[in-house]
Amino acid sequence: MIPRKTLFGNPERSTARISPDGKWLAYRAPSEGVMNVWVVPVDDLQSPRVVTQDRTTGINQYFWSHTNRHVLFLQDNNGDEDYHLYSVDLESDEVIDLTPFQGIAAQVVHVSSKYPAEILAGINDRDQHWFHDVYRINVETGGRELVEQNDQFVGFVADDDFQLRLAVAFTPQSEMMLFRPDAEAEVGWSPLMTIGSEDVLTTSPVGLDKTGQWLYLLDSRGRNTSALKKVKLDTGEESLVFASDQADIDGIMTHPTEKTIEAVSYTYDREKHEFLEPKIKRAFEQLAKVHEGEIEVTSRSRDDAIWTVAFAADNGPVSFYTYLPEAGDAHFLFTDRPELEQVELARMHPVIIQSRDSLNLVSYLSLPVESDPQETGRPAQPLPMVLLVHGGPWARDFWGFNSLHQLLVDRGYAVLSVNYRGSTGLGKDFINAANLEWAGKMHDDLVDAVQWAVDQKIAIADKIAIVGGSYGGYASLVGLTFTPETFACGVDIVGPSNLISLMENPPPYWMPIMPLMQQRVGDFTTTEGRDFLKSRSPLFHVDKICRPLLIGQGAQDPRVKQAESDQVVAAMQEKGIPVTYLLYPEEGHGFDRPANKISFFAVTEAFLSEHLGGKYEPIGGDFEGANFRVPAGVADVPGLEGELQDRKSAGGNSDV
Repeated sequence: MIPRKTLFGNPERSTARISPDGKWLAYRAPSEGVMNVWVVPVDDLQSPRVVTQDRTTGINQYFWSHTNRHVLFLQDNNGDEDYHLYSVDLESDEVIDLTPFQGIAAQVVHVSSKYPAEILAGINDRDQHWFHDVYRINVETGGRELVEQNDQFVGFVADDDFQLRLAVAFTPQSEMMLFRPDAEAEVGWSPLMTIGSEDVLTTSPVGLDKTGQWLYLLDSRGRNTSALKKVKLDTGEESLVFASDQADIDGIMTHPTEKTIEAVSYTYDREKHEFLEPKIKRAFEQLAKVHEGEIEVTSRSRDDAIWTVAFAADNGPVSFYTYLPEAGDAHFLFTDRPELEQVELARMHPVIIQSRDSLNLVSYLSLPVESDPQETGRPAQPLPMVLLVHGGPWARDFWGFNSLHQLLVDRGYAVLSVNYRGSTGLGKDFINAANLEWAGKMHDDLVDAVQWAVDQKIAIADKIAIVGGSYGGYASLVGLTFTPETFACGVDIVGPSNLISLMENPPPYWMPIMPLMQQRVGDFTTTEGRDFLKSRSPLFHVDKICRPLLIGQGAQDPRVKQAESDQVVAAMQEKGIPVTYLLYPEEGHGFDRPANKISFFAVTEAFLSEHLGGKYEPIGGDFEGANFRVPAGVADVPGLEGELQDRKSAGGNSDV
């Protein structure tokens, strides 16, 4: 069996990015077991050094300053989403908190090569309800200058002169409004366009051209999928750059200084590119000969002489290269998880499943290698299966390497991920088909996918688990309450159990979008709306559960708060229904720390083996470094109680 640590431990190196001057390479790698940022001269790759010193959850978001000697990164505290923006000086190793306020979620508004030592950032210290004041901040000193005091907008677009050229707001009717600066208007801004609620999840500004006069806009108005357009800010004149009738535009490649659109990408089942510049097309054709996998340009130097490129496969690690577009030369840097090259991994097969009302559900199926040696996407005989449901729900699954897919197929399960209605990237009609359909047609899509897998002789009908996080965790609870005979067991990770309490206790930064949430999930402010939300909440259907349930929750989660899991566990215990509950005091909306992630999936493996019959790697030392406790059901998962007792006997606590 592939060890869990190989799949869920820290990558050896990841996220390569070149400095704007092309002289330095940065990447993320462990330092004392925690992911930090390292830098190395491009002409001396054997001499890297770590420049950040995080010792908690690790650094996930970083980028270069145009000074070429500062790395900027965003970091919260144990998943609480109190994000601060930091600057680290590569010469002095000094780290400065550029946004030193409590209870905020800092935003990066714009960086510009014209002002290499500065950045535009949003800070919501005055009003945590997503209204960020815009500051011009010096990355060397931390000095701040207020640019815009903001009491109405949820976001801004700036030009390279650090002038705010566009503002975004939501109305009580769930519309999105775009504003342009207007010195004669009472509030200094006048409306540019109004985007109806049916288009707000598929229409958004993405940046400006070099002149600052034209806005690049993803736009689904008057069509189903979002097209890329240019909009003249002073007149509203529009021109089409590119559109696909199959899927929304989801990637845009622009020249680092000219800001011209050079390529776009869109994803139906697999990613596709449309090249608007011949030189970029030639570059991708050359890169396709270098390595297998989908190509992502992760950074480009300011003079465009050197790129960093990632190649992503479905059955292997991500490989990083530098690339010199003028010469067409690619140079290997590293793979993120070299250990994966030593094991046999499964392929991921895109499949299109039709729902009962004729929607196409873009889905991804992985099978154990030994069950499908010819890689046909069909096993020799039906298998126990895990239905893996993505969160969001306004997100989507993609083709590519998936650690959880690989873990589960290695243990003998078929794994199916379904882009149910409400998933993004597939047009606004598909998204809007999910309005007020939580636990309704959205769940029907999942059930239809299960039936498809049974009919195709992929899955054994009485050996199917439902597993997911966030909305996917909610879907798992719905599966065990609304269709209690469909699934053999369920795993809920940070999933809401009560839609009323979810809507009544949002994080502050959700407040501007709450009208949109009410329109799409249900209105918690009216008696009728609350009755509807109650009818779609698993908490109030707990007595229907007849299959085993495993729950994982982060105590710091600001979105799906601990009470969402506590209350469903209490309800199940009150009715005498078995449930196992793992609570992680230093995690938020999901598990960021590898040790915690590994510990939860160690328990998940044993839980699934008990109820589906697959293999599992004994827990062994996979609780080492994890921090969690088990308030309920410790005896219901094979090996869990014994492992905790062994730790207690060794001088530790029965809580990990």
